[in-house]
Amino acid sequence: MTTLRAWLPDVLLGSAVAAFGIADVSYQFNATSYVTTAQWLVTLGCALSATLFRHQPGWALLAFWLTCLELVLSSTPLLAVMLVVVLVGFGTGRYGTPLVVWLSGLSIPLGAALAALVVRRDGYQVVARIYDPILSIYDGGRIGTFTLVAIGLVVFAMPWLLGLLVRSLAQTEESKEQRIAAESLQREAEAGLAQARQIADLRASQARLANDVHDVVGHSLAVILAQAESAQFLGDDQTPQIRETLQNVASSARQSLQDVRAVLSSAQSDAPTGSTTAGLDSLVDGLTRSGHDVRSEVVGQPRPLPPEIEAVAFRVLQEMLTNALRHGRRGLPVLVERHWEEQLRIEVRNAVDAVDATRVVEPDGEGGLGIDGMRRRLESVGGRLATRQRDDLEGVSFTATAWIPTRAGAS
Repeated sequence: MTTLRAWLPDVLLGSAVAAFGIADVSYQFNATSYVTTAQWLVTLGCALSATLFRHQPGWALLAFWLTCLELVLSSTPLLAVMLVVVLVGFGTGRYGTPLVVWLSGLSIPLGAALAALVVRRDGYQVVARIYDPILSIYDGGRIGTFTLVAIGLVVFAMPWLLGLLVRSLAQTEESKEQRIAAESLQREAEAGLAQARQIADLRASQARLANDVHDVVGHSLAVILAQAESAQFLGDDQTPQIRETLQNVASSARQSLQDVRAVLSSAQSDAPTGSTTAGLDSLVDGLTRSGHDVRSEVVGQPRPLPPEIEAVAFRVLQEMLTNALRHGRRGLPVLVERHWEEQLRIEVRNAVDAVDATRVVEPDGEGGLGIDGMRRRLESVGGRLATRQRDDLEGVSFTATAWIPTRAGAS
């Protein structure tokens, strides 16, 4: 149905051209008995060319040339219906393929020469049928052949050039629409990419928040648990020590609550308050107050770190000490070393049972927030983590070592 609707105007145009040609032939010869078969063929050929000029300009060009060939070979007088050449020229320039455009352009000089020969052949009859005043110019053939060819070139080239102009304008408009559509798609893609980045940033922020909460709560609970366990070894007559232990438990709980609130209120910032040395020392001091034997050693001159690296150092040492509390053997010291060299090297070593050593190296059920979490934190700033266990005289020992760059961008 769509195809028929698209062709309907062209069919009507071809029918109108055929009707015009028939009327012109009948009027020219005053009676249908003088109309020859060649004249009918020329008329129908022109009607077919008019029908095809939009949808099939190549076939329209071929049909018109066959019509011209019939007109010349049959010595048929030039008919007014041949003016359909204007439609054919425009159609080939506007709708034709590149090959059709080239062929139609090459046809223009050939058609102009052929038209000049027909005019020279028919002489007065052709000119009189076009317009009587032209007789005063033509005057029995004084217009030369080259002049006729030049006139034919102008007549045939104008509709073809007009078709090319309309074609160019249409292509320019189409290119503009395509560019606008491409820009619209680009804006949509950029908006989608920005939304994806926001989602990724949100998920990364949620992951950092989960890691921070895990580190803070895990460390605080480990400290509280160690303090509470130390109380069971106190006698009933050691009231001051029991009171001090309970105060330490309450202080650790309050500090844990403050740390969780700080993390939740500043989810996008990992940096602890205070300097790096004070922050790391506070973690060691907290374990000492809980009753653990912590032996800390600092080698080299501590120096300030960029905020993002300072935060990583704090969280990594916090997780190392948490693992030492959870899995270490009570009564044996936890060794903490901090070496300030080109990189900050933090090493925590403690004695563990054989079963706990396996659990520390291969955490089960924690979703990678322990060892894996430390490793991801360090890798994000160009650092690295190594863990090892070995047998010694006191049993199995577990050592976690972190190398942290002291300046941003270093590895």
